[in-house]
Amino acid sequence: MEITITNDAIEEINKLNPNNQYHLLLWYDTAGCGCGVSGLPMVQLTDGQDITYKEVTSNYPQTFIDEEQAIFFSKDMKLDFTNGMFRLSSPEEILNPFISLQRFSERIS
Repeated sequence: MEITITNDAIEEINKLNPNNQYHLLLWYDTAGCGCGVSGLPMVQLTDGQDITYKEVTSNYPQTFIDEEQAIFFSKDMKLDFTNGMFRLSSPEEILNPFISLQRFSERIS
């Protein structure tokens, strides 16, 4: 699994994480969606690391995914920042077009 993070996205992440004390986490948000297979792929900053996290190939230091949720993500992804929002996509589809700055910077521990 690989994620390419655009320069615009890296610039915004660095504003939210100026001391590089957090890493990125790809996770599948099912809160309020009804069941475990209905959800939305997300990317957030986190300061925790669970034993189920595995590292994702990335051009950003320390990017992880919960290996139990990897099925909900594409093999090749891109994280971009445009119009004040992060956008997670793959060559096949847009996985999440609207990840707000607030949601992105909420910390998962």
